[in-house]
Amino acid sequence: MAIVVVTGTGTEVGKTVATAAVAAASLAQGLSVAVLKPAQTGVAEGEPGDAAEVARLAGEVTAVELARYPEPLAPATAARRSGRPAVTPEEIAEAAAKLSAVHDVVLVEGAGGLLVRYDEKDSTLADAASLLHAGVLLVAQAGLGTLNATALTAEAMRTRRITCLGVIIGSWAAEPGLAERCNVADLPQSAGAPLLGALPQGAGALSPDAFRTAARDWLAPQLGGVWDQDAFARVYGPPAARA
Repeated sequence: MAIVVVTGTGTEVGKTVATAAVAAASLAQGLSVAVLKPAQTGVAEGEPGDAAEVARLAGEVTAVELARYPEPLAPATAARRSGRPAVTPEEIAEAAAKLSAVHDVVLVEGAGGLLVRYDEKDSTLADAASLLHAGVLLVAQAGLGTLNATALTAEAMRTRRITCLGVIIGSWAAEPGLAERCNVADLPQSAGAPLLGALPQGAGALSPDAFRTAARDWLAPQLGGVWDQDAFARVYGPPAARA
């Protein structure tokens, strides 16, 4: 799992917290971890961005930003409006490769979804993943609407010959509704990839110590955790259909 790209079905789906959980689980295995945020938008100079939040929650990771734009917009738009240079897939791939040379795991956290534009050439995170030959972790919402967004993102990966490593549910409620429970079974089908974890709602608000202790319980063994998809499905999966 040397270089892994983390994307989402959209914005505000839990990518940063999921990235932090994977980082924490990797650190617990004794691995060195770097987190790369190619384009941080919507954060002013001097304020902590997503990479810093991963480091706060997960622990001793190398946190790197390539560019920062103050307005909360897609990277290409935010770069254009700020008058600052855009980040290219080649720059993302080069930075990730350099970090990979001195770290066991490099997590590249995108902005928004897989096909959000990074520059005026319509380059996307998918282009960077292709250059890196890196697998992608897809962070998805739990409820209604997530299946279509998940299927579209997975289809975009397949057309580009990018491997979807699996899906992580970014926020799982303590009392999930019918749609959420049915999606436990349906999300892997929509993605064509396994369900690799579910983060409890509010996980990012835990103290760093509590977050690091619990992170492995939220992630499957493929990601360094102990979460069991079958056991989770038995408890939270679809209820019996009505006659």
